[in-house]
Amino acid sequence: MVFSGIVQEMGKVKSLEEAENVKMWNGEVTKGTIMKVEMKSSLEDAYIDCSIAINGVCLTVIAIDKKESTAAFGLAPETLRRSNLGSLKVGSPVNVEPSLKNTDRNSGHYVQGHVDCTGKILKKTKDGDSLRMRIGDVPKQYMEYIVEKGYIAIDGTSLTITDVNVEERSFEYMLIPHTQASVIMPLKDVNETINIEVDVMAKYASQNIHRIVDGRISALKAKVDDGITPLKTQVDDSIIPLKTQVKLLWVAVGVLSAVCIRLMLKK
Repeated sequence: MVFSGIVQEMGKVKSLEEAENVKMWNGEVTKGTIMKVEMKSSLEDAYIDCSIAINGVCLTVIAIDKKESTAAFGLAPETLRRSNLGSLKVGSPVNVEPSLKNTDRNSGHYVQGHVDCTGKILKKTKDGDSLRMRIGDVPKQYMEYIVEKGYIAIDGTSLTITDVNVEERSFEYMLIPHTQASVIMPLKDVNETINIEVDVMAKYASQNIHRIVDGRISALKAKVDDGITPLKTQVDDSIIPLKTQVKLLWVAVGVLSAVCIRLMLKK
């Protein structure tokens, strides 16, 4: 199961509330957050337990109401912490994308629907017929995966990064007219939040490189330590006789001094 980042439609939050009767695996009943989203085309072949991305968050359908054209989703605490779904209100527009079928074309990039963090809209600028959007407040640990001309998913939309400022923890992307009319980001104001999923391929590549480099550094350090140990032993072995010689020298000086004093007293 995977997404492409090509938003199928803009839906609308029908309800977002805390339920009192959510059943756990052990039969315990607890509270939980349930969100209903109104959608059209994405609901046509949807079924209970299927996956639909809402603002880029992969969610499991737990109920379908064909009459009101809604699908219901349970929002876990992890989902609420990582994404902007908890800040949505009734009537909020959302990006909707069903998971890809085996026969579907991926016209975006490999999107998991596993949102890493949120960012804040810093600036919206018109550039000819395109809209440039500057995103800031990106957690530092994710900036290494954000590179110019690389992929990124913003509220579930596959986009190309056009500029990056690592020091300021910000980046920029642009939207063509067709995309502007198909997704929710142009409707958002400055300082509103967006969901960010960095390219998972960049994460895998970075992790493997770190492992290789760290492994080689550890091996090199071990070789250096192995080389230092015998050298240290040799130094210690040479220091011990030197200390003995110094002690003997002081003893000789003491004896010579005592003899001189006695000779002086006899005179």
